[in-house]
Amino acid sequence: MSDGARARLESPVGPITLIERNGAIVALEWDNSGDIVQTGVLGNAVAQLQEYFAGSRQLFDLPLKPRGSAFQQKFYAALCAIPYGETRTYGDLAAELGVSAQAIGQACGANPIAILIPCHRVLGATGLGGFSGAGGVEAKIELLKLEGAASLLI
Repeated sequence: MSDGARARLESPVGPITLIERNGAIVALEWDNSGDIVQTGVLGNAVAQLQEYFAGSRQLFDLPLKPRGSAFQQKFYAALCAIPYGETRTYGDLAAELGVSAQAIGQACGANPIAILIPCHRVLGATGLGGFSGAGGVEAKIELLKLEGAASLLI
């Protein structure tokens, strides 16, 4: 995704670039290709992510506009409804949305705004499941530890 304004953030799970288009965050990429931005939607997003990684923010208050089908939009809303520090299984979300657990896994992998739309809070029935961010499952574990959900991993 090359068009749109970009802002860079160093995080505990690696470099992140946020992409804003028309006043909303449309993507989070696992690289450091953005600029350092301190104002507007991107500045606010960077500040909120810094607060999240510092442990002082549990909810994001940002305009998000992820790409995706009608199902994916419902799925993103379901992810955002999972409270900080809690998790759901692929099966839980599949039952809630009336689809297969495989569809939930595919939708997690297609989430264009990871962390802000917290796909890291979705686990397999008997394990962690995957994570599409840089660092894979290790990054997922770090995010869950940050949120105090690490006891769920034992």
